[in-house]
Amino acid sequence: MKCVHWIRVCVLLLVLNTSSEELTISSSCPTHCGKVSIPYPFGIGNDCYLNRSYEVQCNQSTSVAYLPSIKKEVAQIDHPRPVNIYGYGSSVPHGTLRIKTEITSVGCSGDNGQNLKELLNFTGTLFSISENNTLVSFGCSSKATLTNIDPRIVGCVSICDPFHDLPLQTFSETSCYGYTCCNASTPADVGQVIGVKIESNDGNETRQECSVAFLTDEYGQPSLWRNRTDAKKLHAGKYATIELKWQVITSNLTFEESLGCRQNRSDYYSNPCYCEWLAIDTLLYLRCACINGYEGNPYLLNDCKDVDECKQLKDDGRPGLCTKSGEICQNIPGAYRCVPKKSKTLAIYIGVSIGLTVLVVGVGIWLYIVIKKYRKTNRMKKFFKRNGGLLLQQQLASREGYVEKAIVFSSKELEKATENFSLDRVLGHGGQGTVFKGMLADGRIVAVKKSKVVDQDKLEEFINEVCLLSQINHRNIVNILGCCLETEVPLLVYEFIPNGNLFQLLHEEDDHTLITWELRVRIAIDTAGALSYLHSAAASPIYHRDIKSANILLDENYRAKVSNFGTSRSISVDQTHLTTAVIGTPGYVDPAYYQSSQFTDKSDVYSFGVVLVELITGEKPVSFQRFGENRTLAAYFNLAVRENKVFDIIDSRIRNDCKLGQVMVIANLAKRCLNLSGRKRPTMTDVWLQLKSSRHGDLQTEVEVNTSDDDDDDN
Repeated sequence: MKCVHWIRVCVLLLVLNTSSEELTISSSCPTHCGKVSIPYPFGIGNDCYLNRSYEVQCNQSTSVAYLPSIKKEVAQIDHPRPVNIYGYGSSVPHGTLRIKTEITSVGCSGDNGQNLKELLNFTGTLFSISENNTLVSFGCSSKATLTNIDPRIVGCVSICDPFHDLPLQTFSETSCYGYTCCNASTPADVGQVIGVKIESNDGNETRQECSVAFLTDEYGQPSLWRNRTDAKKLHAGKYATIELKWQVITSNLTFEESLGCRQNRSDYYSNPCYCEWLAIDTLLYLRCACINGYEGNPYLLNDCKDVDECKQLKDDGRPGLCTKSGEICQNIPGAYRCVPKKSKTLAIYIGVSIGLTVLVVGVGIWLYIVIKKYRKTNRMKKFFKRNGGLLLQQQLASREGYVEKAIVFSSKELEKATENFSLDRVLGHGGQGTVFKGMLADGRIVAVKKSKVVDQDKLEEFINEVCLLSQINHRNIVNILGCCLETEVPLLVYEFIPNGNLFQLLHEEDDHTLITWELRVRIAIDTAGALSYLHSAAASPIYHRDIKSANILLDENYRAKVSNFGTSRSISVDQTHLTTAVIGTPGYVDPAYYQSSQFTDKSDVYSFGVVLVELITGEKPVSFQRFGENRTLAAYFNLAVRENKVFDIIDSRIRNDCKLGQVMVIANLAKRCLNLSGRKRPTMTDVWLQLKSSRHGDLQTEVEVNTSDDDDDDN
């Protein structure tokens, strides 16, 4: 017989339990449904509850919590209250659950003269009916009784005869003893089945006025008595709340150990969580609770937390626990103790000392901030002056009407944009400084050029670049967005060009599909157009003086943008050349400029001619793999022209796919740009127009050789 019992137990356990009982639940599990808190072992969603008996379904639109295992709407769930560890056995309390139940009525609208009964049957579930519920009835000449509690008889009668001798408390606003309402207490250990029945007390069902009866755990609450004189209003409410008891049933005998709870009854402070096993109707139930002085959910690991009794009493407005003079309450784990108060004189002394210390420290911090701010302001003014701020102001004033003022950025703004000039943000290094990638507060991606250590001899170049770029407006020239002069070294802010420069594309890019002949021609046309604009269309003619493939940037569509104007010069319209110390990049510098130190617009043409040869040959402007005079690309190209071997030096990456006739036309144009006689070189406007026409005009098949041009050294 015992074997049969245990088989039944195991079968029920397998049905009620999930495959594994996990103590920890996901942080993504909902903790509330509307205003209803859902503590573990109850839960909403898979892996959020202990087993199916504790599954709660939440209607998101109505915020209604529903318990499918008993098919009832949930109003409130509470885990067990703290238990006194010195009370054993049944002293470990159960958890409580408040649900909504239908109101039993007779004679009300919709009853059709029939007695509507409510039967609560929780057989086979983990829930039982609490003794904290009360049977309450409202109406006249009605009798309410509890059913299914044999052999006991529990009920009450309510009347409406005002001439009956009734005690005065019958008319209390928070209770009733028979006049228009009555009540009866629910027996202890009522079990899992109970019903509510209401009927006429005079036996005349046809003339029965509306009467209602129901179980409720709200008997002592004022909200229940607002409609005490009107049973119809209570009937319209349709439901009342009752309290159920719940306990955990589990087949895992080590489950309570995983909770971190203990089972022995000694050592009061060893663990604030206590569990015990109960055998009820052949089933094993686990009941856990936090011990007295702690609160929380005992079914979650380490969730029993210490209660601060001293603070709790103070917040409740009740007298303190320590009433003796000179004592104060001090919280300890699970309890409290009364300790002597500290001397007021000592407290005052400590308070004054702390106050003075705070005041002195506060004044010191304030002075430090003021002095630091003053020094920072002076340092920024010093940097602004040293970095050419006054010179920039003079330049802007002298060019008023031509120069569009750029935005002046703060050092803090640019440090934030570049992550304090992180090495990970470096885009490249140039002759005048390092370029960093940054993002401004408005989301714009920019390139921030940080000049090298301040050189007063180069200061004019820096300011010159700001002024020149401020007056240039061309789609193939990099736009300047602003500058910052209040840092140790000057900063320039440009629009960000994402695809690097032409030098990288020709000499460092492994993907040959990007450097087609068509793309090279378009880059040449864009660059020539920008230089033509600088020489002839700008407010004052501008000589770039450092044209090279590394200064030709490529945007997201691989359109060329000329950059790096640090060495550029603006000249008056009647000037033909600019006399300066020779500067530039080896391999690109005009030989005539080397000899005379006189830079003309034809010097930019010569440098552009080297760029054209780079596009045709894919060779670097200076290479030690070539011998003798051929180390420079211009000499290497001119030799190939004289020997009629231009086809042999065409970049192998484009040789089979390019338009050979167009290549020869552009090679002939490059030869003219590299003429040693500056006077015999074309202007940049002529170069630009010829490059554009090379796409559509008659194409020559070989480069004309004119050695007489090479012997003419005139500028």
